[in-house]
Amino acid sequence: MNLHEYQGKYILRQFGVAVPEGVVIDHPSKAYEAAKQVKSVAGCDSFAVKAQIHAGGRGKGGGVKIAKSIEEVTPYAEQILGMNLVTHQTGPEGKTVHKVLVEQSIYYPGESEIQEFYMSVLLNRATGRNIIMYSTEGGMDIETVAAETPHLIFKEEVDPKVGLMPFQARRVAFNLGLSGKAFKQMTKFVASLYKAYVETDASMFEINPVFKTSDDLILAADCKVNLDDNALYRHPEYAEMRDITEEDPTEVEAGKYNLNFVKLDGNVGCMVNGAGLAMATMDIIKLSGGDPANFLDVGGTANAETVEAGFRIILKDPAVKAILINIFGGIVRCDRVAQGVVDAYNKIGNIEVPVIVRLQGTNAQEGKELIDASGLKVYSAITLKEAADLVKQVV
Repeated sequence: MNLHEYQGKYILRQFGVAVPEGVVIDHPSKAYEAAKQVKSVAGCDSFAVKAQIHAGGRGKGGGVKIAKSIEEVTPYAEQILGMNLVTHQTGPEGKTVHKVLVEQSIYYPGESEIQEFYMSVLLNRATGRNIIMYSTEGGMDIETVAAETPHLIFKEEVDPKVGLMPFQARRVAFNLGLSGKAFKQMTKFVASLYKAYVETDASMFEINPVFKTSDDLILAADCKVNLDDNALYRHPEYAEMRDITEEDPTEVEAGKYNLNFVKLDGNVGCMVNGAGLAMATMDIIKLSGGDPANFLDVGGTANAETVEAGFRIILKDPAVKAILINIFGGIVRCDRVAQGVVDAYNKIGNIEVPVIVRLQGTNAQEGKELIDASGLKVYSAITLKEAADLVKQVV
């Protein structure tokens, strides 16, 4: 689950990570009072007005403005709130801005002495260890840094059995070229950030940039946080932070039926039980000359309701020219799935795209007979090759 910047900073603050003072608002009329509140705490005279969407590159798209006085905050909030913000991560369709963060500007006198770093904490799946990735090139896309100057990216792997050791936090600060007060501030920052990552069951914390002020304070100027959905039951207060307006509506609907759905750009919809089988099914579609339009795993307890929901979700995509249902009958019987397909087909009605059903496992033959006898525009298959050949015929 992705969080907004202001939500991520709220969590960081709970774990002792230094962040700028800020107030989130959803209407321009609240901007002036928000700025007054920030000024009363931080004592600042300039402010950052930042669009809150689940995407990076907001500044380049016009979603971040620096107000040099408290009077400039409201006009900037009026510009940003309600705008369709297009960045390299939103795609050309962009995202509507519903909230802005009014925050103290940390670019105060002595700008020649400031520095910006990159830092993230995530899991290195290859080693089974957490990794702190960091660079002196903050404020840039890390992909660009990796491609053009890979020697400027450092990595610190942490054994989860022992946790982050003090010498590792010091090594991060040393590799970033810090000394004195800034060195001590950075070691504290790294330790607190790692603790936040572990104790929130996060998938990723990314701070870009980590900001060193002219008076050697270390602050999280921005942050992206992704929490592990499977651990949200342990953090109900974080689960309440979910903003479904920032998510794909189709994926939100799929979640209501406990369907694992990811939208893709192809022309063949697929409905499968099991993630591994879903990956193999997408390979079949590619080998047959088509492109998968989605990843949809209905799980091991597929029934008429979930099949119908899957149908409706897939059919919302106008690019879909065919649907391939690939079910392995282990826990669930193939004839029950076949009956669910027939019932869902009749209930939805007016399904104009061809539907291919490949059943294998418990009662696969009985399921095929149900499909064949239904009289519906549904093609049945037993083997993967039969399914592939049918996809090739209809796409």
